Amino acid sequence: MTKYETVIGMEVHAELLTESKQFCGCANEPMAAPNTHVCPVCLGFPGSLPVLNGKSVDLSLRTVLAFGSKINTDCIFERKNYFYPDLPKAYQISQRLLPLGEGGFVEIEMPGEDGTTQLKRVGLHDVHMEEDTGKSQHGQELSDADSSLIDYNRSGVPLLEIVSSPDMRSVEEAESYMNTLRQMLLYLEVSDCKMEQGRLRFEASVSLRPHGQEEFGTRVEVKNLNSMKAVRDSLRAEIARQTQLLDSGATVTQQTMLWDEVSGTTQPMRSKEQAHDYRYFPEPDLVPLQIDEAWLARVRDSMPELPRVRRERFQSALGLSPYDAALLTTTRDIADYYEATLQSLDKADGAAKTVSNWVANELLGRLNAENKTVVESPVAPAQLGELVKLIGDGTISGKIAKEVFDAMFESGRDAKSIIEERGLTQMSDSGELEAICRRVIAANPKAVEDYKGGKEKSFGALVGGVMKETKGRANPALVNELLKKQLSQ
Repeated sequence: MTKYETVIGMEVHAELLTESKQFCGCANEPMAAPNTHVCPVCLGFPGSLPVLNGKSVDLSLRTVLAFGSKINTDCIFERKNYFYPDLPKAYQISQRLLPLGEGGFVEIEMPGEDGTTQLKRVGLHDVHMEEDTGKSQHGQELSDADSSLIDYNRSGVPLLEIVSSPDMRSVEEAESYMNTLRQMLLYLEVSDCKMEQGRLRFEASVSLRPHGQEEFGTRVEVKNLNSMKAVRDSLRAEIARQTQLLDSGATVTQQTMLWDEVSGTTQPMRSKEQAHDYRYFPEPDLVPLQIDEAWLARVRDSMPELPRVRRERFQSALGLSPYDAALLTTTRDIADYYEATLQSLDKADGAAKTVSNWVANELLGRLNAENKTVVESPVAPAQLGELVKLIGDGTISGKIAKEVFDAMFESGRDAKSIIEERGLTQMSDSGELEAICRRVIAANPKAVEDYKGGKEKSFGALVGGVMKETKGRANPALVNELLKKQLSQ
């Protein structure tokens, strides 16, 4: 245990899935050819007027409701004034005094000392709407090392900023928070969360204080984090830097640091601005936003089942293990696929677990190997359901089913047509199988002798012989029954 307690807070910026930008009609396509989706509004031309994107408010409200935040039904936009090359207006339209949401929490899961999973609530300070800035590209990204270029496609893209309270006490808690938040945003379908494209960005603040001290230490913010690994590594490096400073008797200075992945260190960027440095004042070109009950009701009706609720339902209603339920609710698309497959079957005992195994092991295994998502699956839920049904009614064995599934995945065809074409129907004719069992027993006298001498494992060799002769098509249960009957004579 170290001398210091770590205190971590997060600011998360999520670009919203709207067709147009926050205050103009330009397409929300930041990755298009540079500067092809711009207009006088998002470029900050004098005399241009912003018009609020209603879809962005719907998506923001959906998020605020999921967090259980207090909703300011009368909120305002403000100008946050600062100069930076990728901010063409020299101010950003944002919210501070009356944000859309205040308070709320995100529940994260952490392993307890007794091996169980413990829930911890990370409080939220606020959730507010704003617009994104443009994107600068510097020498290392360009052919000319001395050049800098700016792409304004991203300028004005709808952005949701989620500001946590300083409630996390370890890098592991921060990682769980990031994963949980990302999963929630994907389930809510408010952002595609593509960090590699800057669609989801994390900024971490970290401070240290002696254990038992209530007062927070000096906070340092870390920027330039383009992956969750970068967040984890930068936090560990910054904690080590602050620990060294405090141990040597020096003080920690409040500032913004950049993460240098090459050196594995945090480097000073600038001294941290205070809120008054931004000279916030109400945006004069936008009227206050008023959200009535009808609007809220409409958004509530669009809310999906959230990951933890769905995971708990899979366990309580379907009897899945915590591991299986967690895996199948990793994304909303996987959970939807699983339930759609299950709906195509009779709710017989074991169906939930059987389908779980096929989705988790066979389907996701093949998709991951080919770097595809479940949405891109060539096997539809109803097709997988049909395959499971054919196993259940004895048409094919589980071993043959894997061969059929591989063919389905490669071709997109139904199981029945593949089975008929390849003659893979399970052999369940007792007369035919009896003859095969006799031949296998006659051909394996040593295995028969061992089995009768008490070596149960030798029975498996005999079963394997029958399955080999029938090319895996024999009904395993019937084979076991017939072999034991003949061996007992």
